Amino acid sequence: MHAEVIAVGTEMLLGEITDTNSQVISEGLADLGINVYYHSLVGDNEARMTEVVKLAASRSDLVVISGGLGPTADDLTKQVVARYLKRDLVVDKAAMHKITAFFKKRKREMTPNNKIQAMYVQGALSLPNEVGLAVGNYYQDPNGADFLLLPGPPHEMQSMFEKTAKPLLAKQYQGQQVLNSRLLRFFGIGESNLVTKLADLIDEQANPTIAPYAKENEVTLRLTAAGHSDAEDARLLDELEEKITDRVGEYLYGYGENNSLPAVVVNKLRQRKLTLSASESLTGGSFQAAVTAIPGASEIFPGGFVTYAAEQKEKLLGIPADLIEKNGVVSRKTAIAMAENTRDLLQTDFTVSFTGAAGPDPLEGKPAGTVWIGLAGKNMVTQAKLYHFQYDRQRVRNSAVMTGFGMLNKALDK
Repeated sequence: MHAEVIAVGTEMLLGEITDTNSQVISEGLADLGINVYYHSLVGDNEARMTEVVKLAASRSDLVVISGGLGPTADDLTKQVVARYLKRDLVVDKAAMHKITAFFKKRKREMTPNNKIQAMYVQGALSLPNEVGLAVGNYYQDPNGADFLLLPGPPHEMQSMFEKTAKPLLAKQYQGQQVLNSRLLRFFGIGESNLVTKLADLIDEQANPTIAPYAKENEVTLRLTAAGHSDAEDARLLDELEEKITDRVGEYLYGYGENNSLPAVVVNKLRQRKLTLSASESLTGGSFQAAVTAIPGASEIFPGGFVTYAAEQKEKLLGIPADLIEKNGVVSRKTAIAMAENTRDLLQTDFTVSFTGAAGPDPLEGKPAGTVWIGLAGKNMVTQAKLYHFQYDRQRVRNSAVMTGFGMLNKALDK
């Protein structure tokens, strides 16, 4: 079975926002064994939308459309699909009640155009929207392509897709086959290197399948098994994961969609009742912001420092002026002093420090992207590592932050 994914919205054609929905939908369909052959992007124009819908339906078994389900005049997806299918739009009474209650609670007038959000294609299943107002649609056409209509706002689309649409599609298309996926997350290795080390497994894949995805500062592998039971799938996935970890297990840091390296590190610290602090120069507090974004961070993070200027490294951290003058801000000794002094001041089990040149200009003769990251702990020899990150200022900062988490994660695993 194969599908086409259509994103609707003129704002994406203008470059005002990025289409992230199509990627999420494609990954989800791959979990179900549904191949996506085409991606399309079309603006809020009835004639062009009709053309794209007709083309997609002529060459695909399933057409998934995100966007255009709202109340404004340019939200036309349901109307276009209904006309293509020669069907009327009907009202979902429960959804209409929810919309009415929404406006009543906020003491706002509900204009007639909001009714369209509660409407769905006659003969389709109306899909509830738990985080928004516009319902989705799933229409099975015995004589042509099936249609799945999802909201455009990413948080609404993802909620509806994961909680309602994917289970529905699995039930409709998988028959007796049971599909299960496992997402492995890797840090410290690039996609090309990871794929090279696993080339034979990828080339020979059948069941389970392996799908690599490059993300910012990490790589993921989605393993998907197709068996007759969850237990059989688990066995197949375990066997494949063991082969993968035998080769690249040192880079594996965690599992799952809703996970991250900062979350893994913070949770390890919480489980072991260890504390963390940080001192940051070029990263300007980004590491500490990433820590405190994780629920429960207050248990392990008492605070830290942002010492952007050299004099604040002296004043707040007590680093001798002659050490900085002799070695420079962008140096191993400064990174070590920042980490050790912060650890001692805040009495934490671990401290991570960052100093370097974020760019675009050099600093102390060091090219942009030159970064020293220090790691101090109560029961370890303080270390400082030199990195040369590439690209723009923000990517240098992001790479430094994630590398700091990577260093700490390895220390926690020793």
